[in-house]
Amino acid sequence: MSDGNEAPPTVLVVDDDPRLRKTLELNLRARGYTAYLSDSGEHALRIIAHHHPGLVLLDLGLPGMSGLDVLRGLRGWTRVPVVVLSGRDTEAMKVQALDLGADDYVVKPFGMDELFARVRAAMRRTADTAAPEATVATEHFTVDLAAKQVTRGGEPVRLTPRQWHIVEVLVRNRGRLVTQRELLHEVWGPEYERESNYLRVFMTKIRQRLEPDPPRPRYFLTDPGLGYRFQNGEGE
Repeated sequence: MSDGNEAPPTVLVVDDDPRLRKTLELNLRARGYTAYLSDSGEHALRIIAHHHPGLVLLDLGLPGMSGLDVLRGLRGWTRVPVVVLSGRDTEAMKVQALDLGADDYVVKPFGMDELFARVRAAMRRTADTAAPEATVATEHFTVDLAAKQVTRGGEPVRLTPRQWHIVEVLVRNRGRLVTQRELLHEVWGPEYERESNYLRVFMTKIRQRLEPDPPRPRYFLTDPGLGYRFQNGEGE
């Protein structure tokens, strides 16, 4: 896979079956990949945030945090390709995983040649994707999209789940206008379109917690009548 000058591509295997993890590790290394291994969703998110693998092989049936929850967490901040590995061969499960951002879905048991053909295809499709940015720092606070947390001076800032979701959407679209409708759909659901008063109330609370001068916001800006945007104070 490597020409001797480039670093080998990296793949994270997330599966709670130690035998399958070992089999995939051996097959990855034999094909020139560097392998990371994880047996839980929480651990996998930490590996992705710190090591930025080129692709994730993700089992859906994980203990604790499910594979679908891992997908939800990932797609808030990275477009790393994800190939789902699942023993559940139902159309509904495939549709759910793909809708949440999976790039492909492979049913167990699978042949290694087919799996690696899908791995190569997923990597080709995302070859030009920039490395993910899990942490966005400003002069006054830091947003950790992987940990789903905002800190100030090293201490966590308390946000409600909806406040965090608004912050997450705006930060991952840094510098871009996010319309009121987009925010309402993303945070409250597709049936919400005109409840702009919800956004005004929540943005006031977010600014009170994060802005150095809430009445004169520096980071969470309003485009009157249109929506909101986040800028990190570096003249974007």
